[in-house]
Amino acid sequence: MRFSDLALAIAAAAPASANPLQWAKRQFGGGFGGGAAGGTITLDASKTYQKMDGFGFSLAFQRANLITNNPSEKYKQELLDLLFSRETGAGLSIIRNGIGSSTSSNSDWMNTFAPDNPGGPDAEPVWKWDGKDSGQLWVSQQAVEKYGVTQIYGNAWSPPAYMKTNNNENNGGNLSPAWYQAFANYLVQYVRFYAEAGVNITHLGPMNEPDFSASYASALWNGNQAADFIKVLHPTLESAGLGSQVAITCCESAGWGHQSAMLGDIKRSGAEALLGAVTTHTYMGGAQGSFDTKVPVWFSEQCDLNGQWSTGWNSGGAGAGIVWARNIMDAVLNHNAGGYLYWEGVQWPNPNTNEKMIRVDETTGAYEVASRLWAFANWSRFVRPGAVRIGTSGGSGVRIAAFKNVDDSVAVVLLSQGGGGDVTVSAGDVAPAGGAVTAWASDETKKCEAIEVTGEGGEVVVNVAANSITTVHFGAAVAAEEPVEETPVEEPAEETPIEETPIEEEPAEP
Repeated sequence: MRFSDLALAIAAAAPASANPLQWAKRQFGGGFGGGAAGGTITLDASKTYQKMDGFGFSLAFQRANLITNNPSEKYKQELLDLLFSRETGAGLSIIRNGIGSSTSSNSDWMNTFAPDNPGGPDAEPVWKWDGKDSGQLWVSQQAVEKYGVTQIYGNAWSPPAYMKTNNNENNGGNLSPAWYQAFANYLVQYVRFYAEAGVNITHLGPMNEPDFSASYASALWNGNQAADFIKVLHPTLESAGLGSQVAITCCESAGWGHQSAMLGDIKRSGAEALLGAVTTHTYMGGAQGSFDTKVPVWFSEQCDLNGQWSTGWNSGGAGAGIVWARNIMDAVLNHNAGGYLYWEGVQWPNPNTNEKMIRVDETTGAYEVASRLWAFANWSRFVRPGAVRIGTSGGSGVRIAAFKNVDDSVAVVLLSQGGGGDVTVSAGDVAPAGGAVTAWASDETKKCEAIEVTGEGGEVVVNVAANSITTVHFGAAVAAEEPVEETPVEEPAEETPIEETPIEEEPAEP
């Protein structure tokens, strides 16, 4: 979704009796309520819920170039750290790249690597890969090599124009059935290009907002069309030896209701088992309950498109940091989300909206960070890919989500509902023995900063400030070093004196 088409999207989605802008604002955030934080929270690892894939953002429509082509090496490094570092930044673990369909890189278009119609769907295409991918490849390489990011998501907004019924990458249109295999080959080739550059694509999405005909790159799909294409894409990945590496995602619908309907069609067609993630937006319809699926669910594009640029934490409005801490909590607890991605990690100042976490000046490279990034940090730094949500009980004045990570560390995320207060977290034997316990908070003054935690072992106390998000982290156990056995130094054996044999002299000749 882009700001230029916001009014049209809202008007199409809002109930006829509603004020469209007010309706849209109610899809994100809102007021808090509840008493002071307090009580004892007990963890229960016998109760398990969804597995977490992680938290991330998009670099589509050339936003990546604000990092890749940043004129300042200092700012370039700082931007990477802000997005990916688990010590000083948000520690985000998923990148969503746009797979291009444009024949040029004008404006913010994402260029295709097969710009020329080869003469038909069965003809051999001519690949024209520029090694940059709208600046996304370099950032992905840095994320993988320097920060250990392992989840790179390639997502197509539209097939190339010549594959579509309207012969245009823009304004909707459908992928022509005759071109299904050719488009599947196109997507697989994208994965190969990244692999050649040292980056493994782990998730692959053939569509974006299939329920919205945009003036930019877009394509319309219904659930049956999506299912038919998935049945072509999956064996194509298998034939290329990529079946175990690449998970197919679908369908990035602009609204929850449409995504639910598409998922129903996909299930009835027998294609659900071929999916690696169900992906959805909520611009044209907020989340209602949970999808009826065993496939991981991602809120794969979320942002505030309405509000003017804001960096505040508790400043009111849908862009405030505390609102996004709450939005993630709501998605995880109430809607079974295993992945949560903001729309853009970085973007230029115009339009002056909250659709980005970091605003970057394209001329100087200087930047400004919104507190939304720190709301994500309290989740992504500590709830790592592969974590499993576990049960909790007790506590008051806070919303709680607890997770057991792959390394056995435990993260407990506490979201203030009203006033502050001391909260006891009792992890018992759920917490690894001997691991360090730390606590981290984001609020009006703190940016995922360490705060005091008292107690020891599996029970600790932390002060949760009003209007804050706090993460208590029980670190992985530190393996004790085995003592090195010293090999005794043997005393040199006493030397036996060598008895010299006298040399007999030969008798002199007479």
